[in-house]
Amino acid sequence: MMNFLQQLPKFLFFTGKGGVGKTSLSCATAVHLADAGKKVLLVSTDPASNVGQVFGTAIGHRIAPISEVGNLEALEIDPVQAAALYRERIVGPIRGKLPESAVNSIEEQLSGACTTEIAAFDEFTALLTDAELIKRYDHIVFDTAPTGHTIRLLQLPGAWGNFIESNPEGASCLGPLAGLEKQQQRYQQAVAALSDPSRTRLVLVARAQSSTLQEVARTSGELADTGLSNQYLVINGCMPESEISDPLAEAIFQRESRALKSLPEPLRELKTDYTRLLPCNLVGLNALRSLLNEGHQTAEATDGNYQLPDLPSLQAMIDEMAQPGHGLIMLMGKGGVGKTTLSAAIAIALAERGYRVLLTTTDPAAHLTETLAGEIDNLTVSRIDPQAETERYRQHILETKGKKLDTQGRALLEEDLRSPCTEEIAVFQAFSGAIREASAHFVVMDTAPTGHTLLLLDATGSYHREIARHMEGKSLQFTTPMMRLQDPEQTKVLIATLAETTPVLEAANLQEDLRRAGIEPWAWIVNSSLVAARPTSALLRQRANEEQQQLALIRQDHAERLAIVPVQMREPVGVERLRALLSSK
Repeated sequence: MMNFLQQLPKFLFFTGKGGVGKTSLSCATAVHLADAGKKVLLVSTDPASNVGQVFGTAIGHRIAPISEVGNLEALEIDPVQAAALYRERIVGPIRGKLPESAVNSIEEQLSGACTTEIAAFDEFTALLTDAELIKRYDHIVFDTAPTGHTIRLLQLPGAWGNFIESNPEGASCLGPLAGLEKQQQRYQQAVAALSDPSRTRLVLVARAQSSTLQEVARTSGELADTGLSNQYLVINGCMPESEISDPLAEAIFQRESRALKSLPEPLRELKTDYTRLLPCNLVGLNALRSLLNEGHQTAEATDGNYQLPDLPSLQAMIDEMAQPGHGLIMLMGKGGVGKTTLSAAIAIALAERGYRVLLTTTDPAAHLTETLAGEIDNLTVSRIDPQAETERYRQHILETKGKKLDTQGRALLEEDLRSPCTEEIAVFQAFSGAIREASAHFVVMDTAPTGHTLLLLDATGSYHREIARHMEGKSLQFTTPMMRLQDPEQTKVLIATLAETTPVLEAANLQEDLRRAGIEPWAWIVNSSLVAARPTSALLRQRANEEQQQLALIRQDHAERLAIVPVQMREPVGVERLRALLSSK
């Protein structure tokens, strides 16, 4: 039996970044427990939730029985809808009472990831504190967990003050707490339940990839610091050695083996389970039961209806990007989709066409800058240290905005500066000088802030609005950084993703986020595609079949331009291996 399933407490939380399989694992766990005779409630807060599709039952905001699985009931909480309702609950009463600019600023502050998470947490805290509900179930399984930032925020007494009156125009992700004062006691009980190992177990879900495992190690430490110490680790979707039947499958197996041998120190202390890569997505009870049961028979991997669509290459996209001879190229996307390597490949291709190129990277491993330095004519690499820039930014804010704050206020500000937006703002400020250089040559930026962060930057500095106000009615021409980013002639935003359900949904949400800031993404890049790699292994060919639905969705609904980059047999480090990313063959 899996380690994480032994001597289970009442509450079981799965956490991990998008695309690692936490929803599939939570569903499989709920079915496994129900099959064992336990009364189980499955709670999904995944915006890409397919729980209803998996079980063939309409599931919504009310607890519903899963007819094909005795003892199992489910509830879907839509975090996006919860955030929208919560935002209106706060902003509605102040419309017309505060200046429109202040209302707009508050609305934007309540549009970030922190608000969505707190709004979803607001929805399911009742499940952690409702004694009658808890009594009905042996186990309640959640497919997501709050971050350390959210938990620390809920533990701060100062966070419960009246945010709107005290900070009507300041940029912050703390705004939601102003509307949660009535639930403060319930939140304290919920956080206590989360921190109690006799009641709650946290399962960290990861893939056997170095970057993913490093991120999970950080998450583990952050949550442990807030009291969530009862942690287990599941490495999901590992290539089975028995399925190595082509060079690509063997390369993936070897790469995963190296990643697992160099497991980050904090993760080595955790009890760890491994699940194998299955030939299909985990939809349907048979597939779910096979995930946690090696002996359960699932359909054999077959070639299926494997087709090779017309695959646009990154090379062809760069040909179009190169036509103006200069400009800012910004790579955006969730962690783990390969922004840094794609940025480097694009920079190399432009430099080899004879253009002067500045590649600005936050690559934490200096191997990229070391590999490229002095080897490519026309290419300059500048590296930004995200941790150093974030700390510099934090200290500046604490010494200015925090100078006259009391102890509670300063603690609140310090937690605010740990939000995901802070690093984006700090790094982007370090990159800001490069934006001006894009009028003379190409600047390729491998990490860029979301539309929400850009709007927060704009609201905080008011730079664009101030210049526009002073220039109004004058014939003088002017350009602000935001105007450059909104101008497709000067800036091309590329969204990087993977051909999997959750990463595609996250990329679509990012696109909407950017559109709110008046920035229209120029193209999408699907990285690490099995379809483009043309595997011969039966397992990988069937996995490639699954990709094609997501590729069709991207082409039809999301991307005006699309490039597809094949999964590589070797790590894309070094000039020659980076060049290999440019072709779809």
